[in-house]
Amino acid sequence: MSLEDAPPLPPDPADSLAAVAALRRLADQLEDAAVEQAMRAGWSWPQVSEALGVTRQAVHKKHAKRLIAGGVTLRRRGE
Repeated sequence: MSLEDAPPLPPDPADSLAAVAALRRLADQLEDAAVEQAMRAGWSWPQVSEALGVTRQAVHKKHAKRLIAGGVTLRRRGE
């Protein structure tokens, strides 16, 4: 997307940057919920990583501790 295709920005750069930060937080929350949903449904790390377009190691590092703390049973390799 080029700058010409982007939606108009608020006149104050502080407002624009605050909106970006809020969108990042929302995206992180949506990712957390979607990964948890997938893992509770029995998805494997490779399936989740492929859907997110990242490596299996990256998705595992980002989400495994939180999922375990939340009581999600994680699949082991080969299961």
